[in-house]
Amino acid sequence: MDSITHIVLGAIVGEAMAGRREGKKALLWGALAQSLPDIDFIASAWMDTAHDVAAHRGITHSILFVVVAAALLAIGARRIHFHRPFTWKEGFLFFAVELFLHIFLDAFNAYGTGWWEPFSHYRISFNILFVADPFFSIWLGIAFLFLLILKRSSRQRKFWVRFGLIASSCYLFYGVINKLRTDARVEKELARQQMVYTRYFTSPTPLNSWLWYVVVQDSSGYSIGYASVFDKNAAIDFHFFPRNDSLLAPFRGQEDVGELLRFSQGYYTLDRWKDKVVFNDLRFGQMKGWEFPQAHFVFHYFLQAPGDNRVIVQRGRFAGWNLQTFQAFIKRIRGN
Repeated sequence: MDSITHIVLGAIVGEAMAGRREGKKALLWGALAQSLPDIDFIASAWMDTAHDVAAHRGITHSILFVVVAAALLAIGARRIHFHRPFTWKEGFLFFAVELFLHIFLDAFNAYGTGWWEPFSHYRISFNILFVADPFFSIWLGIAFLFLLILKRSSRQRKFWVRFGLIASSCYLFYGVINKLRTDARVEKELARQQMVYTRYFTSPTPLNSWLWYVVVQDSSGYSIGYASVFDKNAAIDFHFFPRNDSLLAPFRGQEDVGELLRFSQGYYTLDRWKDKVVFNDLRFGQMKGWEFPQAHFVFHYFLQAPGDNRVIVQRGRFAGWNLQTFQAFIKRIRGN
């Protein structure tokens, strides 16, 4: 999830676990602990783009990191917390919960999270929440603001902790239901259209849990479509994108290509943009694909010009968006 969501969630959980004892310092401890796994952003200072993308949400988002970091933070908290210090057990539980919630929540996004690093590079990805979803985060933000304002002794603090955690959890559960319904619809539609496929995935489009991006893989490429939970017509229009593996031949053996192939988990295509060969990771969606079926993919990497690949995960995500684009987006969410 986005950094702000982790900060406010961490603060609220900190209040729930230690607010009565620590007061508003629990908000700070929680926000800092919940943000710690994203310290891997500093790797961009010395890594090239392909290695940096593959490393993000890697070792610092692993179960091993949670255990080791929670233990070290518990020791540190005892040393600097002179007034009624944490016991090591209390500190370890506090920090382990905060850190685990971070890596657990990140696994709901398309990016994936390396829970088993460094023993396995497999990424956990539930594809249920977009990386920034205001309908998930707003409740946490409201609760956080009230916890900042209210006095430590206020009885209302418990209410706002429950409000933030329950409301956001309900939305998350709602997202799970929407995904299950969408997956069931996709499988029925694939059977109806008699499409032969090896696997598929569904993932929410930006900032919502109602319009879903669908990618169906077969032996030669991918069929891509969109499905809203409000669609009256269950049919899904798919548009085919060949994998074009032959375009990758001159670049095989390059380190950046190896990292991209591993990171994409097999959901990739090659394409030509004028004189450049482009590697696309399909998991992150298209640029306004619900409106323009043949639109470019958000994650694209220029194989012949690695230096031109500064930010590639959300590259062009909102490029060209205006009022008309937003209205078309809302119209598609409302159903066909």
